[in-house]
Amino acid sequence: MAQVRRAFADDRLTATILSRRPLHYRAVAHPALDRPPHVRAGSSITWVGARLALVQDDANFVAVVDPRTALARSIALPAGEEGKRHFDDIRGNKKYKLDLESCCTVEGESGSMLLALGSGSKKRRRRVVTVESISARAPRVSLIDAESLYVALEAVEAFAGSDMNIEGALALPRTLRLFSRGNGEAKRGRVPVNATCDLEMTDLLRYLAEPRTAPLPVPMAVTRFELGLLDGLPLGFTDATLAGERVLYTAAAEASKDASEDGEVTGSVLGIIPERGDLRYAPLRDEHGARSRDKVEGIVAIPGAADRVYIVIDPDDATRPSELCEVRFAG
Repeated sequence: MAQVRRAFADDRLTATILSRRPLHYRAVAHPALDRPPHVRAGSSITWVGARLALVQDDANFVAVVDPRTALARSIALPAGEEGKRHFDDIRGNKKYKLDLESCCTVEGESGSMLLALGSGSKKRRRRVVTVESISARAPRVSLIDAESLYVALEAVEAFAGSDMNIEGALALPRTLRLFSRGNGEAKRGRVPVNATCDLEMTDLLRYLAEPRTAPLPVPMAVTRFELGLLDGLPLGFTDATLAGERVLYTAAAEASKDASEDGEVTGSVLGIIPERGDLRYAPLRDEHGARSRDKVEGIVAIPGAADRVYIVIDPDDATRPSELCEVRFAG
């Protein structure tokens, strides 16, 4: 049986937005690539060198952001149905999106590699993207069909729950830790769960290199979390990062009926997952100290600033850019 850990709101913790900047590409819109002028649904963020790599759940681009200017260059991922690279209800092609909801940086002998994972909430969303030599003029991009891995993860009820929705990925020294978000409703006798599991990194990379022939990585150390409520709605993981040796996480309260449909968001929290014991969190507050109703989708620590993090806010509106916010997270 999986371990269950609980979270509580800690008044000693504060999470306050200090600044927010809309994320735009350095270049104008690129119709031939089907790229809009702004970063759309920013869903996860990680450092790659001195830049921030950001993935989007409804656009087949990696945005490589200069944190000083919030301007990004784009790395085009393979096009989807009918050659399109962004997907929404207006176009009527939302079902074709990769739904990249998590990313991290994996260090290896050949340098840094960006690893991004689809949520797994639908069959089309069970692909993994790797980007090597991300700073080069022509990075090496691979799109990997990882259906067999997602099936294995979904079979672990304590991790997947009723509607598996992988929202965070954390590269640890020897493992990759996945964070599944427990939004939605009970299905087939299963309830939604917030949970983590670990995959041996060496096994995972071997599998991604040869997904048809390599052994499947075995999900380990499954842990379930009760993250609490915000304004009566259950909180669900949206991302995680390392700050030194501390694991930080974000969670949003959203009234969604399942893992593939957006709903009303009442706010987000930033929290700490200690090695043992209860989790602590604080509701996000805006620049004026009022409770924010923003949906936080990504988090990354700022090196050299013990009480500062960057977060990415997704407005759930294809016409508006995502925002890069600096947050004071202390206590």
